[in-house]
This record gives sequence, C-alpha cells and structure tokens, in this order.
Amino acid sequence: MPLSDHEQKMLEQMEQALAAEDPKFASQMQGSSLASLQRRRWLVGAVGVVVGLGLVLVGINTTMWVGAIGFAIMVAAAVFAATPPRRARLGVVRGDGTTGAPVAKGSRRKGQRSFMDRLDERWDKRQNNP
Repeated sequence: MPLSDHEQKMLEQMEQALAAEDPKFASQMQGSSLASLQRRRWLVGAVGVVVGLGLVLVGINTTMWVGAIGFAIMVAAAVFAATPPRRARLGVVRGDGTTGAPVAKGSRRKGQRSFMDRLDERWDKRQNNP
C-alpha cells in the first residue's frame, strides 16, 4: 500500500532530520545507493583506461600527440575511478517543517536545542505521565 503525500513528506523530513543530526549513521543507511554509484565510477574508469590505452597504442604508430592524449585519458579515468563520489549536503528541518542550510557543529544559537535533546525531553514527559 503506497504512502499518502502527507506520510511521504513526514518521512522525508524525518530522514533529513536524521541526516542533519547524525550524518555518519545516515550515510551508513544509504549504503546500497552509494555502493552502486561507486561501482558505476569503477566501470566508467575501467572503460576510460582501456580507451586511453588504445589511443596510446594508436599513437605509437601515428603521432606522439595521439599517444599523449591517450595517456591523459588513462590518468583521468583512473583518478575518476579512485576518488569517492561526492555526497549531497542535506539541510536542517525546522519546527515548521521547512528545510534550511546545514548547521555546522558548535554553531547553534544559545537557546536552540538539538533534535536528540527534544526527543529525550519528549521521552521523559511520556515516562512521567502514565
């Protein structure tokens, strides 16, 4: 059964709040999409190395410039395959449901509480009021 629009929006807000509060945990939970992206980078890098090697071999028989371009393509493809993909920075979910720019650690305003502090406070209220 598919989620309603309101439920999907709430789920997205919860995901963004989790990613803002604990980015390491959130990135571990997104492992499958990051793994497929890394596999794609390896595949593109391998194809680039093979194409570059082919140009180097063609450059041996023709001119030096074709070989130099092939070598540059090989190096660029290897660097592309070896570097990890960039991750998008998620924003912070505000109390009214809107999102904003990420808050750097230690840059919270004096009266502002973290997401976990608010959850702890709610939990304590529930435990004290049976």
